[in-house]
Amino acid sequence: MKQMKKWLLILLAIAAAVTLTACSGGGNNNTATAPAAEKKDTAAAPAASGNALTDTYGFQWKDPAAPILNAEGAKNISFRVYSSKNASALDYNDMKIMSDLFAQTNVQVNWENVSESVYSQQKNLIFGNADNRPDAIYHAGMGAGEIIKYAKRKVLVPISDYLDYMPNFSKLLSERPDIKNQLLNVEDGKIYSLPRIEEMGLLQSPNLLFLNVAWTKAAIEAGAVSDLTADQLVDGLALKSTQLEELLKYFHDNDMNGNGKTDDERPLSFVYNNWQGNQCDLYGMFGLNDNLEHRVIIDGKVTYTIQDERFKEATNFLAKWIDAGLIDKVSFEQSQDNFLANGKGMELYGAFYWWESETVVSNPDNYIVCSPLIGPNGDQTICVSNNPEVSTGELILFSTCKYPEVLLAYFDRYYDPMVSAQINYGPIGIVYEETLDEKGMLVQKPLPEGVTTDELRLQNAPLGIIYLGEYAWNNVVHMEPRAQLRLERLQKCAKPFVPANVIPFPNLQFTLEELNTLSNYETNLNDYVRTNLIKWLLKGGVSDDAWTAFQNDLNGKVNLAGIQKVYQDAYDRYANANK
Repeated sequence: MKQMKKWLLILLAIAAAVTLTACSGGGNNNTATAPAAEKKDTAAAPAASGNALTDTYGFQWKDPAAPILNAEGAKNISFRVYSSKNASALDYNDMKIMSDLFAQTNVQVNWENVSESVYSQQKNLIFGNADNRPDAIYHAGMGAGEIIKYAKRKVLVPISDYLDYMPNFSKLLSERPDIKNQLLNVEDGKIYSLPRIEEMGLLQSPNLLFLNVAWTKAAIEAGAVSDLTADQLVDGLALKSTQLEELLKYFHDNDMNGNGKTDDERPLSFVYNNWQGNQCDLYGMFGLNDNLEHRVIIDGKVTYTIQDERFKEATNFLAKWIDAGLIDKVSFEQSQDNFLANGKGMELYGAFYWWESETVVSNPDNYIVCSPLIGPNGDQTICVSNNPEVSTGELILFSTCKYPEVLLAYFDRYYDPMVSAQINYGPIGIVYEETLDEKGMLVQKPLPEGVTTDELRLQNAPLGIIYLGEYAWNNVVHMEPRAQLRLERLQKCAKPFVPANVIPFPNLQFTLEELNTLSNYETNLNDYVRTNLIKWLLKGGVSDDAWTAFQNDLNGKVNLAGIQKVYQDAYDRYANANK
């Protein structure tokens, strides 16, 4: 009987391989990239185990070059995955990278794409509808509190229970305990979401100061700026606050762009409280490593910059620049899109903060990138932003998923660096050449005429769960030229000015009690600080009395001490786990 069963399995496997080959001959792009699995389906038919998933559908996960399911599995097992997508992106069902992954794995995923705004509206409805949940949500955007809540209700699959089926992700967790510790749920020690990890060293300093060279040369020739010569106008220039003030005043008072008007120049511009190109680096002139949360870790201690007397001094200093028109008031109300649109065409910006100059102005070669400003007291440091390169909560599975081990084995392939590169930038055949370079690395294809790198990427890459770290950048895919340029600029103009004892926050995991504290108080704190700060900046500064009242409120009604303790406890746990 056993012998007959063995032969029956072999015949089924051969039939599956024939079926798959027939599909390939039909021109279905699902098999456009010949899957190594076609020949392995036949050779790797498993011995009968009594497990229908393994015996009938050929489920395997150990060989990353072989399909996860056989042809019978591809025909009978499918998954619904809900995902928001960028407005420029193709429907994921029409993306080549998804067809290629099906060809390589035989795992059929039916994507349900919605816009990002629709997802934000429907998210709670999806979780609330137990009878019609998808198998998973991609680009889930799950916070620590949501994960604890739904894990307690058994709504989510504990992914860490299935690590045996995820060789790439398991290896990652083994090699990077720091990442593992950012994913573990404090309540039960399990992992309920898959992360996105893109380690390029770019996110910690999202602001660089760009200066208009032509306008600066004009100011130098007019004798309007002290101790500055034209030959100093190269990347890395470190201006004193007094020098920048003189330049900005000259930009403000003169028709710098030569259009006959003296009121359209924007001496210094940014986007207030935007994640990049914001105002935080200006506080570096006073020795503060500020960021949008006003919260950094200094010598292992959770520190709020808004409790520092230098914050008052810096705010009053900047309020004077705003009052004099040296900082464009529009900076406090404009959107990122408006800021970028205003940078094109007629030259308007004398100086601006942004991630890179190329996306802001039409003539980026006319701008140099400056080192942080040197303040009135000689301080020179830079913003330390809490922008982790590990994004948790990117993908979750619902407990109603019938075959979580299969779907997780499929998503595990996304963490293969060659697949991660294509998930993040676009597939071989569209974004990358079919042939690797002499180092075995992906080679960028020439851009189609009239299409930008961003447009091609956004159209063809789903983004989401990936792991692109040092190994990938050295062995699999080259950084985009603009990323390399930005990295070079950061190495020169930002990283040397970050004190060794100041670090940004990693992703922290909280207990339910801690989350309740944050839920009860943190929004009020943020609103209180934001309201007061913008009032001070736009209305001449903060008086000593107002500052004292502000500090009293921080220590009293808005419960900063309670919030600070939550972050300190969570950070201490993280730090101790990584010792």
